[in-house]
Amino acid sequence: MQYRIDPATGRCLSALGLGCMRFPGAVPGRPDQRAAERIIARAVERGVNYLDTAWLYPGNESCVGAALETLGVRDRVFLATKLPHGSCRARSDFDRFLDEQLRRLRTDRIDYYLIHNVTSPAQWERLQALGIEDWIAREKDRGRIGAIGFSYHGSADDFTVLLDSHPWDFCQIQYNYAGERYQAGTAGLKEAARRGLAVFIMEPLLGGRLAEKLPPAGRAVLDGVPSDRWGSAAAWALAWVWDHPEVTMVLSGMTSEEQVDENARVAGLALPGCLTEGEHEVIARVRAAFERANRVACTGCNYCMPCPQGINIPGCFAAYNASFAHSWFTGVSQYFTASAIRSGAPKLASNCVRCGACVRRCPQHIEIPDRLKDVCRRLTPGPVGAALELLARSRSSAARG
Repeated sequence: MQYRIDPATGRCLSALGLGCMRFPGAVPGRPDQRAAERIIARAVERGVNYLDTAWLYPGNESCVGAALETLGVRDRVFLATKLPHGSCRARSDFDRFLDEQLRRLRTDRIDYYLIHNVTSPAQWERLQALGIEDWIAREKDRGRIGAIGFSYHGSADDFTVLLDSHPWDFCQIQYNYAGERYQAGTAGLKEAARRGLAVFIMEPLLGGRLAEKLPPAGRAVLDGVPSDRWGSAAAWALAWVWDHPEVTMVLSGMTSEEQVDENARVAGLALPGCLTEGEHEVIARVRAAFERANRVACTGCNYCMPCPQGINIPGCFAAYNASFAHSWFTGVSQYFTASAIRSGAPKLASNCVRCGACVRRCPQHIEIPDRLKDVCRRLTPGPVGAALELLARSRSSAARG
C-alpha cells in the first residue's frame, strides 16, 4: 500500500480509502453485514486505514460500527462520517447527530468529521449563525472529533469562498479524468493543497461509469493499449487521480474483496507523476469517447431517491446513457427493467410531476425533471410511449383490483 501524509495533521493515510456507501445488500438501506465485514477485513489486511460513511447512507453507520467491533480493528483505521447539515435547525442538533453517530459507530471519537454535501457558502453561513464554529472547537477539545472538513458539490468559484470561511483541516471533492473542470475541479484541488489542506477524492470512477460501465468505444481504446501496470479501465482511472501529487487519498466504493485486491494493487503502483506522456494521451482518447456517450452526469448515488412518484431515477438515466453508449435497443431494454414494465405496478419516467424533491437532493445538480423528459423522448417515442402508458395503467389497475 502507498501512504501519503495528511498535511494538516501529519497522519500517514493509505492512498486508498474505503467508501462504505456502496456496500452490497439485497434491500436498500440494509447493507449485507457479513459482506461488509469481509470487505472491511480485506481492506485492512491490504493496508487501507481510512473508512468513510455518513448519516445519510441508510443503515451504513450501524453496519460499519458493528463490523469494526466484530473484527476488532477500530484502532487500526481512521474513521470518517458526516453531519447532515440540512437537518440542523438549532445548535442542539449538532450534539444530537454526533451523539447518535458515536453510538451507531460504537466508538468514542470520529477521526475525520465532515459537513456533508455542501453546495454553496450560504449553507455554511447558516451553520455559523447557529454557532457551529464554537461547537467544533468544543468537540475537538473534548476529543470527540478530530479533523474537520466538508464534502463539496458546488461551483468552482464558490469553492474558494468556502475555503476562506473557516480554518479547515481537509476537504473532499469529486475528481476524475472526465471532470477536470467540474465542481471544484483541478483548480480547486490545487488551491486546497496550496493552503495545506488534505484533499480526499470521491467518485474517481463516477459510480463505475469509468470502470465496468465505460462505453465500448472507450474500452476499445484501452484494449488497444495493453498495459502490465494498469490493465483494467478502473485501474487506468484510479492511476490518473493518484498521478496528482496534490491528492492525499482516493475513496473507492468497493463492493467485493476482489475489488479491494485490485485497487490496493494499483494504489501500490500509482505514485505522483506515475503516468507517462503516452498514457496521458490514452486517457485523453478515452475521455473523448466517454464524453460522446455520456448524456446525463448521474453517478447512481441514489440521493434523489425515493421518488414520491416511484420513478427509478438513476435507472432511467442509466438506460438513457446506455442507449447512446451501446444501442437504442439496449437502452430501451434497460428502461423496461428500471420502470418495472413487467411488474404489476410499473412506474414510467412520464409519471414525473416536477415536484422538485429530487433536484434539491442531487449532488450533481442535474435538472432531473427536464432530463426525464429527454428519457421519454429518446426511449418511448410516439406510439411506443402511448402503448407503455396504456400498459402501465392497466397493470396498476389490475394490481389494485
